[in-house]
Amino acid sequence: MNQKKVSLFNLAVIVGALGYFVDVYDLLLFSIIRVPSLKSLGLTQEAVDKQGLDILNLQMIGLLIGGIVWGILGDKKGRLKVLFASIILYSLGSIANGFVHTVGQYAVVRFITGLGLAGELGAGITLVSEVMPKEKRGLGTSLVAGIGLSGAVFAYFIKVQFGASAEGWRTCYFIGGGLGFVLLLLRVGLLESGMYKNIAESNVRKGDFFMLFTKGERLKKYLTAILIALPNWFVIGILISFSNKFALLMKVKGAIDPGKAIMVAYAAIAVGDVLIGFISQWVKSRKVSLYIFHLISIIGTIWFFNLEGQDANMMYWVCVILGFGTGFWAMFVTMAAEQFGTNIRATVATTVPNMARGSLVLVTWLFRTVQTGLPAEQAYFKGAWITGIIVFVIAIISLIITPETYGKDLNYIEQ
Repeated sequence: MNQKKVSLFNLAVIVGALGYFVDVYDLLLFSIIRVPSLKSLGLTQEAVDKQGLDILNLQMIGLLIGGIVWGILGDKKGRLKVLFASIILYSLGSIANGFVHTVGQYAVVRFITGLGLAGELGAGITLVSEVMPKEKRGLGTSLVAGIGLSGAVFAYFIKVQFGASAEGWRTCYFIGGGLGFVLLLLRVGLLESGMYKNIAESNVRKGDFFMLFTKGERLKKYLTAILIALPNWFVIGILISFSNKFALLMKVKGAIDPGKAIMVAYAAIAVGDVLIGFISQWVKSRKVSLYIFHLISIIGTIWFFNLEGQDANMMYWVCVILGFGTGFWAMFVTMAAEQFGTNIRATVATTVPNMARGSLVLVTWLFRTVQTGLPAEQAYFKGAWITGIIVFVIAIISLIITPETYGKDLNYIEQ
């Protein structure tokens, strides 16, 4: 294939973007309808906060395990087969969410849905990275993420439309499952990556997850690729998902809807994910663009913790800033994919974002642990900003260590 003739809006980019749209819709839907869905199951507000975080953690563990499984299969069986299989699983999982009647059932089904959701982004980004010429690679993957992340905005408006009734949240899940099966039809004409087809029938070791741990330099690249995105799920999983609780602690004037907070944040993330592709192209550096966005995230986090006595609209605007600053999801996955050979690229590109998503489990553990040594009335608020400091320091150090990958040739094998 002559990659220089590949359009920025080729089928792989369009289908990848739509696939990620459905993926994000499903992934964030629980956070958006967490409160009404758990209350309809009979939980108190206090139980909603605790059980909601536990269910979210189980979903993230599903993403973590699924990321490894789908990544290995993506290198062994092909990028397209993973895209088909993963969307079938999470579409069925989403439909099953609409039939749960206990917290235990809800947790199990979210775990299964997480397993399915784990395959979408990594396989899609790998395919787009290998199909696009290196001069347009960052733009292609940014478009996938930018369009895909707007799925969270769509999820919010679906919740507004159907979530008013006590059982309306179930319809939101049914819509997500239906969208997934519609997407399967769009993928029929999609072609496999030429780079992958070149090694598909060879004896090259493919999808060997343990290769990532056999060389110190390779392991370092893998770990830093994950840790770069640590702030994303601190910001989304703690600050924005539980913005209603922070608003009460800071005496913010007016009620905060965490679903709306997620919606405005993801609208900004979608814009950020498109712009970072152009910034990376302009400065010819993945790392410089990531430094800029981390700085915006840090400014937004500091502002978030200084909203004492402000009104609700101001908090929503800060969620916009936080969202925009964390709008580097595609870029960090692209950087990960660019650091490894074709034979383990899908393994890396699929496990890295899901390890980053799964890191929310560790971030929430850190958040809860930090609180134990603080006065009860200040524990939640102070625990959050101490956790934030730790998370951002780790991410910046990891970015400093990570090699520059802009313009790198991807057609090589990992030995």
